[in-house]
Amino acid sequence: QVQLVESGGGSVEAGGSLRLSCAASGYDYRRNCMGWFRQAPGKEREGVASIVPGGTSTYADSVKGRFTISEDNAKNTVYLQMNSLKSEDTAMYYCAAGTPRLRMYRWICDDFAYWGQGTQVTVSS
Repeated sequence: QVQLVESGGGSVEAGGSLRLSCAASGYDYRRNCMGWFRQAPGKEREGVASIVPGGTSTYADSVKGRFTISEDNAKNTVYLQMNSLKSEDTAMYYCAAGTPRLRMYRWICDDFAYWGQGTQVTVSS
């Protein structure tokens, strides 16, 4: 059973940075993959970034160039470094563990079966 615990959320002014962490237990970084999602009030949940074994990462267009997903396999922890934050980045952020799938000759993270409880990020303009 995979368990995920997010941390690192908070309030920051526009242009600032935050680093979210997702500590995983029961997680095998060689077989699983990890993604970050967010959901703002009144909006649908959206994928932000994901990373598969080997380090290939994928980002939503809205965060490309500003957010970076990384992993420390020794610590079973995945990070989301968020720079140049905007008010529209305000949301509850969740990490989720999934299964790598080959789609159109590219590995992606899909079938997210395990979710953390979320951490709030608030960006003031």
